[in-house]
Amino acid sequence: MDFPLYVFAISFLAMWLSVRLGSSFRKWRRPLEEDEREDFRLILGSTLTLLGLIIGFTFSMAVSRYDQRKNYEEAEANAIGTEYVRADLLPAADAARVRTLLRNYLDQRILFYVARDDRQLLKVNAFTAQLQSDLWTTAQAPASAHPTPVIALAVSGMNDVLNSQGYTQFAWGNRIPFAAWCLLGAITICCHLLVGYGARRSELKAILFIVLPFVVSISFFLIADIDSPRRGVIRVRPHNLEILAQSLRSN
Repeated sequence: MDFPLYVFAISFLAMWLSVRLGSSFRKWRRPLEEDEREDFRLILGSTLTLLGLIIGFTFSMAVSRYDQRKNYEEAEANAIGTEYVRADLLPAADAARVRTLLRNYLDQRILFYVARDDRQLLKVNAFTAQLQSDLWTTAQAPASAHPTPVIALAVSGMNDVLNSQGYTQFAWGNRIPFAAWCLLGAITICCHLLVGYGARRSELKAILFIVLPFVVSISFFLIADIDSPRRGVIRVRPHNLEILAQSLRSN
């Protein structure tokens, strides 16, 4: 599901073959009588309606996860920007080190959003974990030596920075379950089998055998694209983090 184009190609092929198989199965059996065809239309209409509803619900799941990733990107930028300001509450030497570490940390968080290569992402995550450890150590030292409410405020801000990264990691891993894709695919194949079985006229079959699989495959592509954080066309860009990075460099 990380490659939406593959989802489009495989789903289109599977649905096209399902329609052809349904049409071939009708030729092996006797034609439907008119009274039977009325019942068949009812079943086909109900099945296609159910498919449309499930596609809509799945699309809603993908959009909600996309919005969650956008919200956490904004929350990360706010947490880092707030802690950068609160660094003034620490002793001068610690404050300077925290600001330097936060700028480096911010660069790594931007790379996390734009990275597509898995090896690059592993390096980014490793460097981010090291920077988090250094940030916490730098903020903890003055808090242990001088446990005042003012320094505690800076430590609390650092905790928000670390937590926001964890929330983002969770959001990027929160995808539509593979089992849901399998069930959606099974319902789709059943629908296309029925469509192929019910098609009689050659001109109607030419339309149904291409247009319906193509349209449904585009729907699958859109859902997979929105649900894929890294390899889709529609991705969360770190706009807030980039604006913050430009602001910190100008200071």
